Amino acid sequence: MSARKAIKAILPNRGRSYEIIRSPVVTEKSTLLSEFNQVTFRVPLDASKPEIKAAVEDLFKVKVTKINTLRQKGKVKRFRGRIGKRVDIKRAIVTLAEGDSIDITTGL
Repeated sequence: MSARKAIKAILPNRGRSYEIIRSPVVTEKSTLLSEFNQVTFRVPLDASKPEIKAAVEDLFKVKVTKINTLRQKGKVKRFRGRIGKRVDIKRAIVTLAEGDSIDITTGL
């Protein structure tokens, strides 16, 4: 099985694309990345880079050149005297091709 066929098998359908791209991350650091043509999204923990790339290209009709992902473990915190744990999150920093852009302030 060639690498191209393996990636084709991983690509999500339209419904899964909406599940993969959960929400944009709007923080000071992520807005600074927009100067370098990068956009940050929250994604599920089980999402792979080829799936994220296909979902962004399908939903926003842009060309993705690179994807960086990071997993952030949830902190252990106290809630009303009881020990609890915040959820683990995964973020994807998507680098877009020159000339492409995504306006995250508008909906899909």
